[in-house]
Amino acid sequence: MNVNAKLPEDPVTTRLHRGRAGRPGDAIFAGLARGAALFVTAVIAAIGVFLLWRAMPALTRNEVNFLTSREWRTFTPDSLAFGVLDLFLVTVFVSAFALFLAMPVALGIAIFITQYAPKQTKKGLGYLVDLLAAVPSVVYGLWGLLVLAPALQPVAAFLHENFGWFFLFSAENEGLVEAGFTIFTAGIVLAVMILPIITAITREVFTQTPTAQVEAALALGATKWEVVRTTVIPFGKSGYVSGSMLGLGRALGETMAIYIVLATASSDFRWSLFEGGQTIASKIASGYAEINNELQAGAYIAAGLVLFVLTFAVNAAARAIVAGKGVH
Repeated sequence: MNVNAKLPEDPVTTRLHRGRAGRPGDAIFAGLARGAALFVTAVIAAIGVFLLWRAMPALTRNEVNFLTSREWRTFTPDSLAFGVLDLFLVTVFVSAFALFLAMPVALGIAIFITQYAPKQTKKGLGYLVDLLAAVPSVVYGLWGLLVLAPALQPVAAFLHENFGWFFLFSAENEGLVEAGFTIFTAGIVLAVMILPIITAITREVFTQTPTAQVEAALALGATKWEVVRTTVIPFGKSGYVSGSMLGLGRALGETMAIYIVLATASSDFRWSLFEGGQTIASKIASGYAEINNELQAGAYIAAGLVLFVLTFAVNAAARAIVAGKGVH
């Protein structure tokens, strides 16, 4: 018996395949989709090349190590000394703190909306959560400055007085804790800002849980929470992780809210929630307006290049995590 013999094609499948291939609309749509993908890829590559091209003159004249130095001195073009270590650490620290706060809250909201909320209120709650994403970041910044920081002052004082021995709650500047313009406040503002992104994606994935799996769990005697724990959450885990990584990317690049809420620090970054500092984005926003030559601009563009690579790495990590867990 010849095992390599070619099996006859299914006549129905062959007709459908030929029919689809011959439709001009399918060919046009495929071409547009392919062109859009190539365009986006080209734009991202062009941005990276532009940032590198504009940053190189300043990087070649930098008197300190760009990645490991904490110094930032760009007032004199003939004596440039700029490093992103503190900026990078503050960016990652405040964004990770925001993600730590937002992820469990977003998961709880998504579960409540999809599984527990009455039908009459599901849409309303969804709209309210989505509405948070439409609020401009400058409004969040003013809210954090005028409302949240004073409201959090007793909490910050309690944590610092009772747990100040722990590095996260220590502070060299007591006045900064009393004023509230710290990483603690900025992280909470960022958490509120990224909450709608994580919630919306998680909610949409949870609603796609196969009804057959839910009914099978109920038929086996599972309670509502057991259905959520054994069926809904495992099914939507990849979407939850993906949404969280998108929220992290949003937090890493946030500018105006951090610029308004977070006070600058005179000391080096020490991994404390009750210290000030600047993120890469807020540093660029605060200093770029005073630039009057290409070398000074190159220093800030180099910092932007680091943020660009960091965001790209986070998105790549999100894709890897989702791919590893399997996309449903």
